[in-house]
Amino acid sequence: MVKIGIITGSTRDSRVNLQVAEWVKSIADKRTDAEFELVDIKDYHLPKFNEPIPAIMSQDYQAPEAYPWSKKINGLDGFIFVTPEYNKAITSGLKDAIDYLYVEWNHKAAGIVSYGSTLGVTAANNLRLILTVPKVATVGPSVALSLFTDFQDMSTFNPAPYHEDSLTKTIDDVVSWSTALKTVRE
Repeated sequence: MVKIGIITGSTRDSRVNLQVAEWVKSIADKRTDAEFELVDIKDYHLPKFNEPIPAIMSQDYQAPEAYPWSKKINGLDGFIFVTPEYNKAITSGLKDAIDYLYVEWNHKAAGIVSYGSTLGVTAANNLRLILTVPKVATVGPSVALSLFTDFQDMSTFNPAPYHEDSLTKTIDDVVSWSTALKTVRE
């Protein structure tokens, strides 16, 4: 059975990101074809990315916080990223978390759940482009949530019921692609 990490995309104290990630996990946990785990990037306390050698060239990380992060990502077969949109992009915290690693991401699948004032679509597209470098295959179905209609006062997550169908399609593809890509890694 494949292991899928639901990765938070924000480290802000006032974030709503965790609410969205917990919703994703509650839908995913209804399945029996994969294991799902919430992976909160905030828990890893990664400093701003400042490694002297890019991860594509070496796994000799200088920041000690990178080692538990490496172990966590290495142990997963696929991902569902939950990303807010900040200034038409993903957050710096999520970008740093991705940049710290390279081989740990290779040949794995990812789905994207985005949100923002314009549904987080630009952030989702930005994330798709970023994930091509560490060889993460992003699936086509995605979930795009509005800060105006899926959040009460932009602070309490209350998704429209139809989003569950979109999320189910995203999870379907992440599980199937993760299963297929596991054979590539082996």
